[in-house]
Amino acid sequence: MATAPKQGSYGEASIRVLKGLEPVKQRPGMYTRTDNPLHIVQEVIDNAADEALAGFGKKIAVTLHADGSVSVDDDGRGIPFGLHPDEQVPVVEIVFTRLHAGGKFDKGADGAYSFSGGLHGVGVSVTNALAQRLQVTVWRDGQVATLAFSGGDVIEPLVVRKANPGEKKQGTRVQVWPDAKYFEAAELPRNELTHLLRSKAVLMPGAIVTLTTEKTCDTQTWHYKGGLRDYLGQGLAADPLIPLFEGEAYASGSESENFAEGEGAAWCVAFTEEGAILRESYVNLIPTVAGGTHESGLKDGLFGAIKAFIELHSLLPKGVKLMPDDVFGRASFVLSAKVLDPQFQGQTKERLNSRDALRLVSQFTRAPLELWLNQHVEHGKKLAELVIKQAQTRQRAGQKVEKRKGSGVAVLPGKLTDCENRDTAHNEVFLVEGDSAGGSAKMGRDKETQAILPLRGKVLNAWEVERDLLFKNNEIHDISVAIGIDPHGPNDEPDFSGLRYGKVCILSDADVDGSHIQVLLLTLFFRHFPKLIERGHVYIAKPPLFRIDAPARGKKPAAKIYALDQGELDATLDKLRKEGAREGSWSISRFKGLGEMSAEQLWETTLNPDTRRLLPVAWGAMTFDETVGSFNRLMGKGEAASRRELMEIHGDAVEIDI
Repeated sequence: MATAPKQGSYGEASIRVLKGLEPVKQRPGMYTRTDNPLHIVQEVIDNAADEALAGFGKKIAVTLHADGSVSVDDDGRGIPFGLHPDEQVPVVEIVFTRLHAGGKFDKGADGAYSFSGGLHGVGVSVTNALAQRLQVTVWRDGQVATLAFSGGDVIEPLVVRKANPGEKKQGTRVQVWPDAKYFEAAELPRNELTHLLRSKAVLMPGAIVTLTTEKTCDTQTWHYKGGLRDYLGQGLAADPLIPLFEGEAYASGSESENFAEGEGAAWCVAFTEEGAILRESYVNLIPTVAGGTHESGLKDGLFGAIKAFIELHSLLPKGVKLMPDDVFGRASFVLSAKVLDPQFQGQTKERLNSRDALRLVSQFTRAPLELWLNQHVEHGKKLAELVIKQAQTRQRAGQKVEKRKGSGVAVLPGKLTDCENRDTAHNEVFLVEGDSAGGSAKMGRDKETQAILPLRGKVLNAWEVERDLLFKNNEIHDISVAIGIDPHGPNDEPDFSGLRYGKVCILSDADVDGSHIQVLLLTLFFRHFPKLIERGHVYIAKPPLFRIDAPARGKKPAAKIYALDQGELDATLDKLRKEGAREGSWSISRFKGLGEMSAEQLWETTLNPDTRRLLPVAWGAMTFDETVGSFNRLMGKGEAASRRELMEIHGDAVEIDI
């Protein structure tokens, strides 16, 4: 047997520590989008918008210069440029050269920003790291400060002078020359930039936003007085069925114990019978193009209000069951949420993950819509007719699928707790580790669309099992019969007309044993149900490992916070300390397994489609044959030596980024 080539010595010097902005330069895709420089420019625009959101400044001016640079001017308070009391370095320099440095960590009453899109102190430092040159000018306290950077390093130190007569009194100007080597295309997408700036103007009534192009001497100006209603109305592809539903609501300290003072949302919703749907959502003025829990809250609020109206007026025909998508399917909307401490998915902030945002938006939208519908009953009945028609169309589609299945479907496993709905696209089955966890899942699930199949212990390693012998294993037999697909090979074309669930979700404990069960089930699906993965039907559910009972701190009320793993737990505790929570004032619970979670906790963290983390399983960058080779090395019974070799070869492939 050939000996694996040595990969070099492994010692103390092998561990590389990345300092300053080096992590950004090494892996820019972890911090921003790299298809073009728009996102690093957006970070600067968002900072200007945060000033307006905080009540300072009414103007944002963006200029596309002839030399390829972009500048952003605002009339906010201006970044402080005095020495930092601890670091003894100008604050403006720290903001642009240090990761996790900024004025948006302190969310208390005395903080510089109660509500902001910036969270991590990462944004403009990423912009600086990926720029050939970045120049900052600050007007503040009767003085003007300037400094410049290149690749994140200071090349022109801070210079402060007295403001000249006629100069503006306050504000910040950032001019950036993006470094093309970090991006697939050097040009900014004009349409996306225009849309971004126009949306800022919509979300900040009274604010003036401009875009100037030096080459063409052209200036566009956006100044919306009508706010969300005008913006949505102009973008609709068809006439609305009923008048636009518009409103806003925010929590006050005396009236709400569940939310921080000032949290809430503004929205405008239109229902149309045909045409394209327009949907845009924002959190603290940051566009969330991938949606998130605030959109889920709007969906929940609309569904609750319309369903209550239909039931109150006895409009629902017999045999028709309403689902949220029946209401949301023809809804266009613009939603602007204010969340004190939003949790986004990744630094690019395209999706909101904050669980409290669902309850926040749902609570504030449902009551006004329900009241409006009952004040305008004729409009309410028109909307109810549209929703019921959507539900009937969906149910008819589901019945067609059932008829195609015929009577040849095998008897379902006795331990399967099936769902009531027959629409495959909406149905999902959870393969749950253990009977106790299965019990919690059965009680916590949505009976309409979620089925539960408990598994006894660890599933058989099916990598080297012949297809004809698979069903000798009861667990594999039950899985196959429950999902309605027979085992098959990579080149087969299985009959998918019998598929009973759109999502097949692996749900196991958040520990090593749970990960082993995931691997065994993924092995089964890859080896004997590859088309199920190829068509995007297989998912992995991610339950939390910890629950933190956090005390009230500042504007934030007491709350239950869930952490996926130790890393998230540490990050959560750090955030609580920064929010002013006293050390040890919180309590931490560790879930030893899914069986320890109550039905309510399991629903809130793992089953609820609006708040859970559900990872799709898909083909990676490797070819099918390469993937087979990797599985064989990992799961083959006679491959212990190969597995050891694999660990020896890659054991030193560890890099610590700080």
